[in-house]
Amino acid sequence: MKYSQNEKILQITEKTLIIGVDVASETHFARAFDQRGIEHGKLIKFSNSAEGFQGFGDWVKELKEKCLKLHVIVGMEPTGHYWFNLAQQLKDHRIKIVLVNPFHVKRSKELDDNNPTKNDRKDPKTIAMLVKDGRYMEPYIPEGIYSEIRIVMETRWQIVKQMNTIRNRVQRWLSIYFPEFKTVFGDWEGIAALIVLKEFPTPVKILEKGVDEIVSRWRRDKIRAVGRKRAMTLVEAAAKTIGVHEGITAGENDLKIILEDYEMKMKQYDWTIDLVEELVKQIPGMKEILKIKGVGLVTAAGFIAEVGDITRFDHPKQIQKLAGLSLKENSSGKHKGKTSVSKRGRKRLRALLFLAILPIVANNQEFKKLHQYYTTRVDNPLKKKQSLILLSCKLIRIFWALLKKQIAYDPEKMLNDIRRPETMQTAA
Repeated sequence: MKYSQNEKILQITEKTLIIGVDVASETHFARAFDQRGIEHGKLIKFSNSAEGFQGFGDWVKELKEKCLKLHVIVGMEPTGHYWFNLAQQLKDHRIKIVLVNPFHVKRSKELDDNNPTKNDRKDPKTIAMLVKDGRYMEPYIPEGIYSEIRIVMETRWQIVKQMNTIRNRVQRWLSIYFPEFKTVFGDWEGIAALIVLKEFPTPVKILEKGVDEIVSRWRRDKIRAVGRKRAMTLVEAAAKTIGVHEGITAGENDLKIILEDYEMKMKQYDWTIDLVEELVKQIPGMKEILKIKGVGLVTAAGFIAEVGDITRFDHPKQIQKLAGLSLKENSSGKHKGKTSVSKRGRKRLRALLFLAILPIVANNQEFKKLHQYYTTRVDNPLKKKQSLILLSCKLIRIFWALLKKQIAYDPEKMLNDIRRPETMQTAA
């Protein structure tokens, strides 16, 4: 993989045909240039279809032969999901694909005409010029098992997002029609609470049923955590409710639909997680990762979904940069600003690592000791959040080693950061 701009520029030679493509949902526009920025051929317009891709391929082949070029590099903006189909077609035909930052396109489009105009003719040239100058990145398109895991984890994320929306809708419904419900049940997702919401959700129906019928209904499902005392509390809350009592029939219908959506999403989540577990087992080294105390299936699978094939990385710092956890400096002249993480890269990977490190620090002894050391050491003690970021980077290095080298996790090596300074002081 090429990372420095010099290496990227060196890939553009006099034998390279640079093509900039402005990607859209239905119709794409493309222009071709050489390494000096001289245009070859005319603007081509092609549809997002098999016929359109065939026409684009013929155009590229014709220009390549006419201009005596040996290599082709196609640059485009990662516009939502619109570039996926074209990228797959180019990859299947072994044509090199690169991506340019949409922010760079927006900022550099005025260089030629000092005009912020955006149109289908201008953007392909701007993209091609950025590629010519080495201002691009090479996309990673996962294949095989890595593609499967990325897609299924995206599905899981969407389900979780929808479930959070449903939970908020239930909380809103309760706040309107039965605010006191929350004082009776700490969690509306409990079995007993769900039975109440499904069968007698409003205060009026609870009062109609009475304590005995409510208890009888819970016993039918053999629920032992609640009994007569809880039922009496529920009836008392219903009797003195301040909830809205107008439009109650339509309100019940609304709650019924919400709860049906909730049950369906729970089923979808369960079978999605089953598929995740089945797929993750096929990744070498994953068993060792799951043996680390505090690391769960979602964390391990989410890491693979975002990073992909670990063998494409030569060093864990590359993954750290991918997650946006590499450090950026803020200084000028005599001014020395604070150093912080760049936050450039895959934000979902960065969020996953930070959310994962919290339970790991709480439950894993070696991580807990390291966190305590970083925050209390005499020289340069870190704030708690800084320590958690540092431990997230530590987790990246551990995952990289276990997956790439397929070795067992060694808790003792985790404590080297504590022992190394002690050793140095002894030697001095």
